Amino acid sequence: MAEVSTEAIASLAQYYDKPLRCFTFGDFQLSPMVEEFEEIIGCPLGGRKRYLFSGFYPSLARISKIVQISAQELDHKKQVENGVVGVSRRCLEAKAKILASRGEWAPFIDILALLIFGGVLFPNVDGLVDLAVIDAFLAYHNRKESPVVAILADLYDTFDRRCEKSSASFFCCTLTLYVWLVSHLFCQEVRHACPLESHRSCTEKRGANWDRLLASKERASVNWFPRWIEGRTGVLISCRGFPNFSLMETRGCISYNLILAIRQLGYPMRGAPLEEELAPTTAWVSITPT
Repeated sequence: MAEVSTEAIASLAQYYDKPLRCFTFGDFQLSPMVEEFEEIIGCPLGGRKRYLFSGFYPSLARISKIVQISAQELDHKKQVENGVVGVSRRCLEAKAKILASRGEWAPFIDILALLIFGGVLFPNVDGLVDLAVIDAFLAYHNRKESPVVAILADLYDTFDRRCEKSSASFFCCTLTLYVWLVSHLFCQEVRHACPLESHRSCTEKRGANWDRLLASKERASVNWFPRWIEGRTGVLISCRGFPNFSLMETRGCISYNLILAIRQLGYPMRGAPLEEELAPTTAWVSITPT
């Protein structure tokens, strides 16, 4: 785990370009990519299916098998915050402590992983692990589906909402975003093959004046290819002829502009992007309990 600078995230938000869905600085643009998030999270897609929210919440009976709490007790303890239904973190943490005291490590690890999904990868409501997050965890736990695409989609959705309402909170995986940002802004003498090792060894980020740093950053000083990106194969550059496509998250979907991602990999853009390449395709799914 790595620390997150809230000042860095707040400063970065000022540069979010909603029409292009990237971060636009003085003379360059940066766009978080699926491939980069795969490496940072340590969950490459490879032959895995990506997680796609079906629009159905998992039943309490399914959840009870993982958290070792009866469906009846879950129904009694479930909470609703701002219309979001879930299980409190305090309840899950208490159950994890009981399992640890008994030496029941398999279910303990499952609950710990669920807490990470709810608190780090898919934060939504403070103190609550909501049903949509539990659905993403069950897809990973039972079917080995990768959550990477949904995490990236949550990030773009969060910044879109931030543009519409400046006071909106950052409910996304800020840890992954911060590691991504640091990897591109600071060049290091020792280039690690692991993104988190590279992040931990970067001393320049400590005490940085993020407003001044981002305002003065120029294309020539950007670290375009951290070592953990070099030599990567299988980069996503098209989707069956569509100019862009949608990333599915836990609440809906949001468009991902491939042309900008390709530019970030060093391939030149010949002219401005076409209008259809940047057309938004935001949509929301209806949610039904099962």
